[in-house]
Amino acid sequence: MGSAIRNEIEFDSFFNVIGGKLTTTAVTRSGVNPATELANAPVPVSTEDDVDLAVANAKEAFKQWSATPTSKRRDMICAFADAMEANLSSFAKMLTTEQGRPSMVAKEEVLGGVYWLKAIANLELPDELLKDDDSVSVVVRYVPTGVTVGIVPWNFPILLSCAKIAPALITGNTIIIKPSPYTPYCALKIAELAQHFFPPGVIQALSGDDALGPWLTGHPGVSNIHFTGSTVTGKKVMESASKTLKRVILECGGNDAAIICFILKRLYVHESIYAAFLEELVQATKQFKVGNGADETTYIGPIQNEMQYEKLRRMLHDIENSGSRFVIGGQPPSSASGYFIDPTIVDCPDDESRIVVEEQFGPVLPVLKWATEDEVINRANDSIYGLGASVWTADVDTANRMSRRLEAGIVWVNTHFDADPTVPVGGHKQSGMGVEFGVAGLKGFCNSQTIFIRKQ
Repeated sequence: MGSAIRNEIEFDSFFNVIGGKLTTTAVTRSGVNPATELANAPVPVSTEDDVDLAVANAKEAFKQWSATPTSKRRDMICAFADAMEANLSSFAKMLTTEQGRPSMVAKEEVLGGVYWLKAIANLELPDELLKDDDSVSVVVRYVPTGVTVGIVPWNFPILLSCAKIAPALITGNTIIIKPSPYTPYCALKIAELAQHFFPPGVIQALSGDDALGPWLTGHPGVSNIHFTGSTVTGKKVMESASKTLKRVILECGGNDAAIICFILKRLYVHESIYAAFLEELVQATKQFKVGNGADETTYIGPIQNEMQYEKLRRMLHDIENSGSRFVIGGQPPSSASGYFIDPTIVDCPDDESRIVVEEQFGPVLPVLKWATEDEVINRANDSIYGLGASVWTADVDTANRMSRRLEAGIVWVNTHFDADPTVPVGGHKQSGMGVEFGVAGLKGFCNSQTIFIRKQ
């Protein structure tokens, strides 16, 4: 089946998926290839009528889908995942074109989406027998909420679409995927491919502009919203959902701190090894090739969109004016087009500077010096965010002690960004609300129902 499906999916035209049908709209728009600044193919700009129609189809499909045995739902999801893998090259090429991700990393994201679909589909969420004696039986079961909206950001459009589709469907919900306006293409094709495996209305996708999100989050027919994106937008989603008491899971912005030795948002290195470590980091960074992700030798692709690109340029300008030192980089590379930023390392910027406080979403790394454990823990925790953090040390006792003091939803030791669909993750502070992934994540797509039976 995988080969046949691969031949049926074309990646040169893009549609909304509503009620099992591919539809377009009177008004369209185009995303931009961030490596060339050229327009990609047109995509629909959904109307409020499109939203109403999609929700109506999702509600109707929910009646049958929620009654479908879990084992059958699991088989459908896994078959769908196999078809995605059969289309690996096409999905990866489109991901590079719309998101800018280097080709090898793009393939890894597609395969990651396939893996997450299957791993989450194979999780179990059984009824929980709390009490059973001669007089009383008490069972807690988890029932689907209904129509789910999955709001997907531009940084991982394939992986995060799959990470919302799998738990929604295996728990018996229907789902409408709303991709970022910057990266709508792969998500639309995922939903199109899904029509070969699921009843109409089970998986749908809508492309649109800034009006689409509020229409979906405020719609009375939607029961559950799973959002990944910025904290600012997450707060708006929560406000909109509160009007109808929708279930909401938010995975928002982060400013991950790595203590000792790993590149992410902030890097804290002990003063005793700071100079030597910085020199090694610079030498390693010099090997990174910046360019179009379609080039197999590219290590770092472009910034995904012009807005984020200009934000990074303003950050670089602020760093230069503050007197902080660029150890390497600091300027966009000389190229005729594309949203490129050379890998940049900033030596000991002020803790209050934008490059330390804000989420960069680009290859700009502040490296900061620390002396005592209490000091570095306090500095790492001094953020409104608490998504992830890491500690790097050969001492197990130090690792255990420091990791438990960091205020983050997930803390890695001697690694960073390892992800597992069976492991629950939830942001602390303003990095989110609720839990995703694992069995705990499945419960976020469900209502808890207690069955209390008096036997006598």
